[in-house]
Amino acid sequence: MEHAGPITPAVAVPVRETQAHDAIDRSYHAALGSLTGGLSPMGLATAWFDWAAHLAGSPAKQAELHERAVANAAKAVQAAVSCPLHPASESCDAMAADKRFRDKEWQRAPYNLLAQWFLLTEDWWDAATRGVQGMAPRHAQIVNFATRQTLDMLAPSNYAATNPVVLDRTREEHGANLLRGLRNWMEDFARDAEGAPPETGGFKVGETLATTPGEVVYRNRLIELIRYRPTTESVQAEPLLIVPAWIMKYYILDLSAHNSMVRFLLDQGIEVYMISWLNPGEEDADLGLEDYVRLGIFDALEVIERAVPGQKIHAAGYCLGGTLLSIAAAAMARDGDARLASLTLLAAQVDFTEAGEITLFIDDSQVAFLEDIMAEQGYLKPDQMAGAFQMLRSNDLIWSRTIREYLLGERGSMNDLMAWNADATRMPARMHAEYLRKLFLENRLALGQYSVGGRPISLEDIEVPVFAVGTERDHVAPWRSAWKITRFADGENTFVLTSGGHNAGIVSEPGHPRRHFRAGPVPGHATDPDLWIKAHAVRDGSWWPEWTEWLERHSSERRHVEAAPLPSLCAAPGRYVFG
Repeated sequence: MEHAGPITPAVAVPVRETQAHDAIDRSYHAALGSLTGGLSPMGLATAWFDWAAHLAGSPAKQAELHERAVANAAKAVQAAVSCPLHPASESCDAMAADKRFRDKEWQRAPYNLLAQWFLLTEDWWDAATRGVQGMAPRHAQIVNFATRQTLDMLAPSNYAATNPVVLDRTREEHGANLLRGLRNWMEDFARDAEGAPPETGGFKVGETLATTPGEVVYRNRLIELIRYRPTTESVQAEPLLIVPAWIMKYYILDLSAHNSMVRFLLDQGIEVYMISWLNPGEEDADLGLEDYVRLGIFDALEVIERAVPGQKIHAAGYCLGGTLLSIAAAAMARDGDARLASLTLLAAQVDFTEAGEITLFIDDSQVAFLEDIMAEQGYLKPDQMAGAFQMLRSNDLIWSRTIREYLLGERGSMNDLMAWNADATRMPARMHAEYLRKLFLENRLALGQYSVGGRPISLEDIEVPVFAVGTERDHVAPWRSAWKITRFADGENTFVLTSGGHNAGIVSEPGHPRRHFRAGPVPGHATDPDLWIKAHAVRDGSWWPEWTEWLERHSSERRHVEAAPLPSLCAAPGRYVFG
């Protein structure tokens, strides 16, 4: 056979065309993301296909589900008959335990039957999306979660025609509640469409929120550093730097006068400095995680060092601010920088292997999708991040509000924490992509593979005392994940487990009713948090005094209050907080 000569490769696509095609994909994904709340439909479709294919090939599982369906139908019929006669029966108790059906109106027929059918349908789908042999475990979790979200949306409590509480109210008010609900919906829709700031119920930054007196003593491209005016004649020698998360406004720690952590610390004789992050725009898309370490934490430490030369500095980080502070502390330990006196981590994670259900929204498909969205915008919008967190508690954050405001026509009363939560921030594209990939997906920080300044850092180099706080009902940073810093840091570790969720558990001032906590040292590199729980009894009240006592034990002495040799650029709360 005659040799035909060298095989001609397929025509190479010029780089310019490839980039143009990438731009098309990015634009398409950005447009799609505006409809899906920033969630990747491709990742969800992959998980559903995995479930459907493996369920189709599992006849035993299908038979089990058929039997369960028949049994659940029998239970529903039995409950419809027995509940009116025996309201304390097991099936009726199960209905009453679900807060969606807790009102006495749900005990009437046919609404009790509707509620029973719904709960048993939830039970069947939960069984259908668990234990399907051969499925990828992550896909199984995603399908189970997505199914729960779909059923939560379809709950009979969410619709006027099937909610007896709404029907009774409508009869009593001759439909006035629905008219008020329509007006509430139209107001919310108009506010969203116009991009207007969210309703804060009269709470205003600098007037009713973030009012603790202080001055901005430093400003760069990324932060303002606030020094608060001491309220005592003497203070602990070591000042405290607080690093809030970059995804939130700092004043969650300086809300109203009665629940301001900053004000409480000042009254205990602690000099407090606070970082206030810039709310980034498109021009800040190039800011990366290392910029946040360098321009945020390292610059702040240098400024404080000028104010109190020769003194070490306590540092506390909240949520992602704690993660960032851990990175900075490990880098300082690697380089022999001994300026830190202690490290406090509030609901913060350094190991993301057990980061809770939020990890269901973080995989390669989702991150690639978000990267395309951010490449178009230069940042991630607040609502594109908030959707995932709301779905973690959809009954509390979405559907109960829908029923109250749009069906019953009742506007919920605003409090300071809700007003803060509505004051959302953006995240620059590069930084958020690095955070999702390097920390969440690849877990480089925990594995000792994360680099600062071109060299790897290790959490095990941290030898300063660590005070870590987790909250019992944290859906953002589960407390067992927050515990994990005690496995890495090589110094004295103390852990606190407090009641409440990610925000309310931290903003837990003395005098707050129904608060409790556990606190105590953690033996060197202990691995079982449940054993620690058994060894530490519940104590009533706020954990804040426990922390200030710990800070005092790890401080050297007290010093007289003197005016810090720093310029006052403007009064607190500064300018960046209004961005």
